[in-house]
Amino acid sequence: MHSSITHIIIIILIALAAGVNLSNCTNLTIVNNCHETIWPGITATNTTLTGSGFILKPGESTIFSAPNGWGGRIWGRTGCDFDKNGNGTCQTGACGTTLTCTSPGDPPASIAEFTLGDTTFYDVSLVDGFNLPLTVTPIQGKGDCKVAGCDTDLRANCPPELTFRSDGKPSACRSACNVFDSDEYCCKGMYSNPVTCMPTNYSKIFKTACPVAYSYAYDDPTSIITCSTTDFVVSFCSPRNQTEQCSYHENKLVCNGSGGLTQITYVWAVFAISFLIITQTRIIS
Repeated sequence: MHSSITHIIIIILIALAAGVNLSNCTNLTIVNNCHETIWPGITATNTTLTGSGFILKPGESTIFSAPNGWGGRIWGRTGCDFDKNGNGTCQTGACGTTLTCTSPGDPPASIAEFTLGDTTFYDVSLVDGFNLPLTVTPIQGKGDCKVAGCDTDLRANCPPELTFRSDGKPSACRSACNVFDSDEYCCKGMYSNPVTCMPTNYSKIFKTACPVAYSYAYDDPTSIITCSTTDFVVSFCSPRNQTEQCSYHENKLVCNGSGGLTQITYVWAVFAISFLIITQTRIIS
């Protein structure tokens, strides 16, 4: 746990030292804590910016700098095989046949969603199913800045009728909408509003395992989170216990569970980041 947190902090410090301008963008540090290689995909939902896609081997990370006002989604593709020209296929989360994504990934896939602004809205959605544990952690922000997502591997206990298999092995857990395509499960037709679209037995399985992730279309109250003036760490297969809730009070990160950034680690990180920002400002000026 502590080595993983230290790794994240080092990544942020390196980014600052390299001259990343935090005032004009939000930095999303994408980390692969899985034991397998993944191929994250990124697409914008509210801008004309092109998408992105890349490979992350176990233990690797990268920083995606999103401009102010950016809205989009990040997810992980698994079981991919791309040639030197970036053409190929994936077992889960494919966005067509290219490494660079210009369209959303195919379900089933766990998705981190962002709408950046003076107040940023973020969540992790399992509405399109689950293929990898995924969490979103605010690094430094103002407001009720909680961790969003699901670090439980739902593939192990996925109902047989929802299990998605690749090469004969369970590789993802599909949503009931994706499997049955009914109005009730997909929140469409007479179920297309929050009054008539209610949790189902299948969405409750997702919600029980991952209480701070979207389990169905209108699962807003316990799933969407807001935070201001912050960067984020998007972690695949994070070791964090997702039942832990963290928020900032009087410039201190307070958590109600074990693991994650301790108050001492957080204070040290803020001090180090502040020092580098001041150093950068002097060099630029």
